[in-house]
Amino acid sequence: MLAVIALVHAHMLVGGDSHFPGGYPTHGEALDRVAAAVLTLFADSRGYPMFAALFGYGLARLAANRAVTGWDWPRVRRSLRRRGWWMVLFGLFHAVLLFPGDILATYGLLALVFVGALRWSDRTLIRLAGVCLVVCSTLYSVAFVGAMAATGSGAAAMETVDPLTDAAIRLASWPVSTLLFAVTSLSPFLVGIWAARRGLLERPESSLGLLRGAALLGITTAAVGGLPLALVHSLLWTDPSSLASTAAFALHSTTGVAGGLGYAALIALVATRLGDRRGPVVTALAASGERSMTCYLLQSVVWFALFNPATMNLGRHIDVATSVLVGLAVWVLGLVIADLLRRAGRRGPFEVLLRRLSAERERGRVSRDQG
Repeated sequence: MLAVIALVHAHMLVGGDSHFPGGYPTHGEALDRVAAAVLTLFADSRGYPMFAALFGYGLARLAANRAVTGWDWPRVRRSLRRRGWWMVLFGLFHAVLLFPGDILATYGLLALVFVGALRWSDRTLIRLAGVCLVVCSTLYSVAFVGAMAATGSGAAAMETVDPLTDAAIRLASWPVSTLLFAVTSLSPFLVGIWAARRGLLERPESSLGLLRGAALLGITTAAVGGLPLALVHSLLWTDPSSLASTAAFALHSTTGVAGGLGYAALIALVATRLGDRRGPVVTALAASGERSMTCYLLQSVVWFALFNPATMNLGRHIDVATSVLVGLAVWVLGLVIADLLRRAGRRGPFEVLLRRLSAERERGRVSRDQG
């Protein structure tokens, strides 16, 4: 998940007037065009749905674990909503200080508004996920295409006037981007809750047929659905109309949800095959997963250092193909740091902070209730 997000963010921050909105070239070398096609098919709008599904899965597991310890539903709901509020606050600071494409606040917002979905029936979860997949993805696509046409590539968000003005611009755009991401993340979030009830990631060996079908169908659907937009980004389909561009983006975004779910299923299948075998690579991956918020925020620190015009301004000096190498390097850096934290017996600092903030508020409420 973090690797896909790193690839997407790296190419979005490639700057210059010669780039297509979204960080793709309007002209360039064949290697750039190939990289644009591959990123469109297998990375863009594929990482966020996987993240949303895993967040829904994790939220459902948190609720179930607390219910087992004797918490009633009102207390569980308060706890998860409080966690959501802190995630929104983390996301606000993340967006204002570092990176405009924050997703922490998005998932915090989902926890706040849709915590009740943890008690919905399976049929309601799947039906609403299906409706949101079509309706919300279409609305998001129209809004996103319009915004990108107006602002250009993601590098535009890194342009520096002065630090305070930049922060003010990111602050002003943060509520809109958070809401848009929440709209498009709702469907996989609900599917994640449904999957958690079946323990698909904890006990993948009991659902191998379902996971194989989800991996094959999901990733294939995403690749096929991403073809029209890949043709545009690789300059094989030139000068599409506004309607055609919006339709291609909507199809790409909608099928990206299937791709994100397919990736999650594929990872579960790989984990089943690996069993208890833990080499250094798998150990580092697991350490990164246990510290995913810290690794995600670490990426933003690196993006700021590399791409902000006030720092290294790397986006003006690399192409799309090179951005792939940069994205992978940043992801590997996160793996190394996560594994060093594991070796030192330390959890991710932001995971610790989130837990402590939530726990302190909970202890305070319990004390008041007892008083």
